[in-house]
Amino acid sequence: MSTPAEWVVLFRHGHSEWNLSDRFTGWTDIPLTEIGLAEAAAAGRRLAQARFAFDEVHGSVLQRTRQTAEALLAAMGTPQVPLFTTWRLNERHYGALQGMNKREIFATWGEEESRRWWRGYFEPPPALDWNDPRHPRFDPLYAALAPEQLPASESLRDCQRRMLPYWHDVLVPRLRAGRRLLVISHGNTLRGLVMQLEDLSAEAMEKVEIPSGVPLVYRFAPDLSVTGRAWLEDPAATPAA
Repeated sequence: MSTPAEWVVLFRHGHSEWNLSDRFTGWTDIPLTEIGLAEAAAAGRRLAQARFAFDEVHGSVLQRTRQTAEALLAAMGTPQVPLFTTWRLNERHYGALQGMNKREIFATWGEEESRRWWRGYFEPPPALDWNDPRHPRFDPLYAALAPEQLPASESLRDCQRRMLPYWHDVLVPRLRAGRRLLVISHGNTLRGLVMQLEDLSAEAMEKVEIPSGVPLVYRFAPDLSVTGRAWLEDPAATPAA
């Protein structure tokens, strides 16, 4: 009989092309830079040295998580580990802010209002117009989804609500079956999951940072309640032999 997995590793993808110009990426399908690929490979080597092994990897449908998974698994020497992708693990949709840099956003909406949108929990940025070519209904990646499922903008709370069904309905049953999971996603999506796992308030959530390229390990009791967390550099992150 399978026993619940003792841990899950969360990982934010590395440096992408739009990081170079400080633009908000959201659902825009931007590739990693060489820096991002190197971050993923370095993390894979650290995971292998710490004796982690994975049965499955779960990521978003955006290419930066797929590239991260491929580079990380290759560095671990386990490229055959299956990768499952879902739009529910996509980054938060930044609405009209997508493709803009902070200077442009501040000039358009003001700094105070803008920071409330991207750091706060409840308030979404201005939505994309239904006919805006950036709207995900025009993207072939989402052709199988009903248009009403696709966001034109998301608050962090919206992003979390979109992500959590995948945690509860897909990832938790796999953990209960003893599967060792690596979840590769995006900063805000992982912030929402951290909020769920640690039962944080919205105010506390605004202060949570998920750095790119550093594995975050959560440990669980048999009932899958969280018993500890550690970044990989911490010896507490190493699985028992």
